Amino acid sequence: MAGAVHSTPRSAGGEAERAAAHPGAAAHLTVHQVADSDGTVLVIGPGRAPVAPAALIAQATADLLRVRARRADDVRGAEQRLHTAVLRLLKEGRPELAADVLGAAATHATVHRLTGRAVHAAHQTLWRAAQPGTTLGGTRMLVCLDGTELVVVALHGAAHGDQTTVRSLVARIADRHQLSGGAADPAPLDMFATAWAEAGAAGTGATVGCLSAAGGLGAHGLLRVVPAERLRAWAATVLRPLDRDRRRTLEAWLRSGSVQSAAPALDVSEGTVRARLRGTAALLAADLDHPTVQAQLLLALRAPAAPRPAAATARLRPELPLPAELIHAEDARRWAATLLAPLDTRLRIALRCWLRRRGRTAPAAAELGLHRSTLTAWLAECGKALDLELSSTTTRAELHLAVETIATPDDVPAALPRRGGRTYRAAGRSGAEGAGLGGG
Repeated sequence: MAGAVHSTPRSAGGEAERAAAHPGAAAHLTVHQVADSDGTVLVIGPGRAPVAPAALIAQATADLLRVRARRADDVRGAEQRLHTAVLRLLKEGRPELAADVLGAAATHATVHRLTGRAVHAAHQTLWRAAQPGTTLGGTRMLVCLDGTELVVVALHGAAHGDQTTVRSLVARIADRHQLSGGAADPAPLDMFATAWAEAGAAGTGATVGCLSAAGGLGAHGLLRVVPAERLRAWAATVLRPLDRDRRRTLEAWLRSGSVQSAAPALDVSEGTVRARLRGTAALLAADLDHPTVQAQLLLALRAPAAPRPAAATARLRPELPLPAELIHAEDARRWAATLLAPLDTRLRIALRCWLRRRGRTAPAAAELGLHRSTLTAWLAECGKALDLELSSTTTRAELHLAVETIATPDDVPAALPRRGGRTYRAAGRSGAEGAGLGGG
């Protein structure tokens, strides 16, 4: 379209253009469509001067590489800006707009988030290493900088494809540039916020040079246990009264754990967050301070979006952790009992109390009558026994629903098995007797 970009010698350009337009017209010329380059054609013909074939091939190859490098430099900035724009759309909960920009039927995303001093160098290295896969017409992999983070998002279909190659590439970049980061499991595009948060949580405690995976509850996760259509319909009815701003505010507050942390994430004032939460509580007719209500709402926010608004509105019932609309009572108890089977009575009571305190150790320890260090050690036992990362907000929410599903009247701090010593003191006692770290 633009004529010959490069020719050797320059006078050969006209003949090359004619041969590219009519490949069969010049039998003495060889015309090649260059792979991975839109519209680029290489035309090779016999030289008029005695040139060694090897030298001619080397010169043509070098010229072609220079052409491709020049074109890559021209489009790299535009592509990187496009990747950043698509990431912002996904983070803002606009998957349909992101899909329009992508021009493809990607339905799921796998998120990787990396941090460290060399994120800019890693960004350029990863961009070069992934070419041409980073282009939106290739393997649908977004590579961009988001503040101080290097973000890699693999976009794919519902089958998730083979993410091993992408994960290995990102892990090698993390090791080479001494970055730490986390990777989430594949998630639907309309659940991108969930995958984003899980990748961030997985990277919080990651070792420098390593990529940590967000394990979650795995096969025991409610998003896999509850039938997708039931979860979708229930979530739609629960959240129907809320507009987009209230949903984003609610999710930010639930995930961060406080108004002070949610406000900067939403770029609004703390007063605005509190006002929205009061309005949300009124619209849902629910007590947002109740831990079971919070866990139910976080589950609803993580559910795939319904194709169209539901006609009815569901009421949240704290006394029923897993509503019958989601899963039958017997199936719910079986799920919870299987998940929590590795915990003895002591750990189950301690975990239940800690989860009801929204993961705050000091008030939970006071209610249990334990020293904070002792409760911290018990929680580490729980995490090891369950093979779970308890720092994840979504993991804690599902564990709370599981604990409450099989809780009995005896699963209370007053019934915590006591074996004497200062570690197991009566709940609420203070002073020298309650200050020790006895072995129990």
